[in-house]
Amino acid sequence: MDMEASYVSGCSDHPILYQTIGAAFDKTVRLHGDREAIVVRHQNVRLTYAGLAARVDAFASGLLALGLEPGDRVGIWSPNNLEWVVTQLATAKAGMILVNINPAYRIAELEYCLNKVGCRALIFARAFKASDYGAMIAELAPEAASAPLGCLNAARLPELQWLIMIADTPPPGCIAFDAVAACANASSDAVLETLADRLQPEEPINIQFTSGTTGSPKGATLTHHNILNNGFFSGRRMGLSAEDRLCIPVPLYHCFGMVLGVLSCITHGACMIFPDEAFSAKTVLATVSEERCTGLHGVPTMFIAELDDPDFLRFDLSSLRTGIMAGAPCPVDVMERVIAQMHMREITIGYGMTEVSPLSFQTMASDSLTKRVETVGQVHDFVEAKIVDRDGRVLPRGTQGEILFRGYSLMKGYWEDADRTAEAVDPAGWIRSGDLATMDADGYVRITGRAKDMIIRGGENIFPREIEEFLHRHPDIQEAQVFGLPDERLGEEVCAWIRLRDPGLTTEALRAYCQGQIAHFKVPRHIRFVTEFPMTVTGKIQKFAMRDIMLAEHAPLERQTA
Repeated sequence: MDMEASYVSGCSDHPILYQTIGAAFDKTVRLHGDREAIVVRHQNVRLTYAGLAARVDAFASGLLALGLEPGDRVGIWSPNNLEWVVTQLATAKAGMILVNINPAYRIAELEYCLNKVGCRALIFARAFKASDYGAMIAELAPEAASAPLGCLNAARLPELQWLIMIADTPPPGCIAFDAVAACANASSDAVLETLADRLQPEEPINIQFTSGTTGSPKGATLTHHNILNNGFFSGRRMGLSAEDRLCIPVPLYHCFGMVLGVLSCITHGACMIFPDEAFSAKTVLATVSEERCTGLHGVPTMFIAELDDPDFLRFDLSSLRTGIMAGAPCPVDVMERVIAQMHMREITIGYGMTEVSPLSFQTMASDSLTKRVETVGQVHDFVEAKIVDRDGRVLPRGTQGEILFRGYSLMKGYWEDADRTAEAVDPAGWIRSGDLATMDADGYVRITGRAKDMIIRGGENIFPREIEEFLHRHPDIQEAQVFGLPDERLGEEVCAWIRLRDPGLTTEALRAYCQGQIAHFKVPRHIRFVTEFPMTVTGKIQKFAMRDIMLAEHAPLERQTA
């Protein structure tokens, strides 16, 4: 292959880990047992690695004592808490497959996920925000109220047997989370011990539902080998060590929390710190300051909220050094402010997708500011990437195309969905990302947008991120999101949703700001000032939802698509 082709493979000075999550955790406990492993601020919990291991082993043994077996699917439907982390590690040690369920899901979505993968047990919180999980379970499985523990026989959830509630006094039909560990016995302890040698790194350990803009969610099935190594090598790029304290405000149900947070810490002996069950900018700032955190994770919208918090200057963030910003493109000015004002001189940008466990590219602490604000870095260790045209041919360096990945981190497939797996992964093992990118001579990659987000206006190809970067330079604009709307004459027109720091900027003034600075066809025709954007629980902006809102409110736009 010509050296100028847009193809890279990640080299490493460290061998790939070939072990299970349980084995890796046990090794860290032996090395760092007396070090603080986890701090959960909203639960007032502090545990050393030895203390966490005792909780994990007891819960794993308890699950086995309930009659659950290796390979069984165990769902978890909860915001961030100690129990989530204990469940993640305990199911791995018991060989069970943890099924992550979005805390924002409601009854129909929960029913779909549990039945799609055939969960035998569900661990759930009593409530989260406006969601009363207990009430939703009661509606979905009214049989629980009269069923003996472990014998649920619900018409709508035929394979579910155990309901485990994170509460001291669960309703009838549910067992308390802490009571599971109390069920452990000598026999289940012995089984757990034998599993340590029996379980294999290639075995599936986690199912994450990835929901696109259309269709039902797909269950990306990940192995010990996938996520353990991604956590380890992501941590290496951050420079993590046992001296570090990582603040994790991102949700655990997503790879960002459970892999780049929990597994990165565990594989390096670092301490994981959870500020709250859900994101709050002020709580994060207070946590970093009071716990002397050295690392902080987040999506760009989280960092923007922290920087713009009215009390930002009251908090001492001088302990910060590193972390990962990922999940969405980062505006250049935001990255510069994070480095300068939050002291995160070694912050890394990460990029990937759930199906690759999740990171495939990440910047290095040694990268120049330019590389860290304009690219997603270089390919991860032991991962391959290439940029191709619509026919799948590899493009020359510097040419835009779709980026594809291959390597140890690739999922086993979508759970019991061979057709959708085949649509995403080709016979040679390459998975399509759906993202447009360019690769420079040194292998650094710039993400230029989503293939489906490209706006075609009067024959001109327009990439929303370019306009967003320009709009972010305006001193009054806190955040901008750009997308296309149908237009009868031009095919599509540019629409911008803008969140302001202070009210006052008008549409006319914004258009005047754009005139002469960007091409006339890139100047937004439709502009809306908003106070928030529709987004997922992980902080990803939902442009399709904004588009739907605009179409619903502007009948002429809707008619033009008919």
